[in-house]
Amino acid sequence: MTDELNDASGRRRIEVLDEPAPEHVRDVLRLIAEAAAVDGQQAVSEQGRLQLKGRRPGVRHLLLHEQGGEGGEGEAGGGDVLVGYAQLEDTDPVEAPAGELVVHPAHRGRGHGRALGSALLQESGKRLRVWAHGGHPAARHLAQVLGMSLFRELRQMRRPLEGLELAEPVLPEGVTVRTFRPGADDAAWLATNAEAFAHHPEQGSLTQRDLDDRKAESWFDPEGFFLAERDGEIVGFHWTKVHAAERLGEVYVVGVRPGAQGGGLGKALTTIGLRHLAASGLPTAMLYVDADNVPAVTVYERLGFTIHETDLMYRTES
Repeated sequence: MTDELNDASGRRRIEVLDEPAPEHVRDVLRLIAEAAAVDGQQAVSEQGRLQLKGRRPGVRHLLLHEQGGEGGEGEAGGGDVLVGYAQLEDTDPVEAPAGELVVHPAHRGRGHGRALGSALLQESGKRLRVWAHGGHPAARHLAQVLGMSLFRELRQMRRPLEGLELAEPVLPEGVTVRTFRPGADDAAWLATNAEAFAHHPEQGSLTQRDLDDRKAESWFDPEGFFLAERDGEIVGFHWTKVHAAERLGEVYVVGVRPGAQGGGLGKALTTIGLRHLAASGLPTAMLYVDADNVPAVTVYERLGFTIHETDLMYRTES
C-alpha cells in the first residue's frame, strides 16, 4: 500500500508505505546515519532499522519529501529530496502503536518534525506512543506540541571495562553455562525469551524472523551469547553485542525464566558476559534498562554502571 499526505504549501509530501523499495531503504538508512553523526544518537532504534528491510505485518513507513530542497551527501538538490522519516509499528494487541521519527539536520526548523508527528497521529488513529531517543529538548518540545505526555524512561548506563574486577560468578545449583548454537538453539531460546519478557512488549514478542535478522548482522557472535541450562533446559541467558566502531561492548539482553528468578542467576550471567567483553579488549560496557525496573537498576549500579543518557517515550492520553 502507498498513500500520500500533502500539506497546503505543496512543497512537502509524505509517502506512507507498507514496504519500502531498496532505494528507499538506502536513502532512509543514509538519512538516519547522517542525523546520528550530528546528534550523537540514533533516532531510529536497531529494531526500527531492521524493519526497513522487507514487508512486516503492522509496520508502516512514512517518507517525507521536500520539493526544491538541498540534498544530503550523495543527493542532488533542487528536486524531490528525502528529508525526514518516521516508522509506525502497530503489532502490540494492548498498547498503542509505537513510532519513531527523524529529520535530516540540514532541514530542521521548517516544521518537518511536526508534520511527521502529525502524520503518525493520523495513521495511528490518534492513539500513539513515540520514542525520543536521547531525550533531546527539540524532541521533548515536539511531544508537547503534539499533545503527548511522558510515559516511559529508558536509561543507557555505562561502566569502564579496563581493570575490571568482579567477583567470581556463582551459579545456582545444577545450572551450567554454554554458548549459543545458531539454528539448534533458536526455538528453545525464543521460548525462554518470551517467558522471561512476557511483561515487555518489544523484547518478549521477538519472532524467528527477528532472531534471523540479528544473526545476519555483522556484529552477531555466538561466542558472546551465553545460555544457562538446568537439566537440559534453558533457564536464562546473556546475549552480548560489540559496537566495533565505537569500541563499546553491550549487555544486549539478560533474561531469566520466571521459575529461575531470585537465585542470583541474572547477576552471574551479567558477570560472565562482562568478563567476556573485557577479555575482548573493549574499554567500556553499556546497557539499556527501564528506569522503573528498580531491581535491575540496583543490580547494574552495584556492578559499577552509571547513567550515560536517557531515552524518553511519550504517548497520547487516549
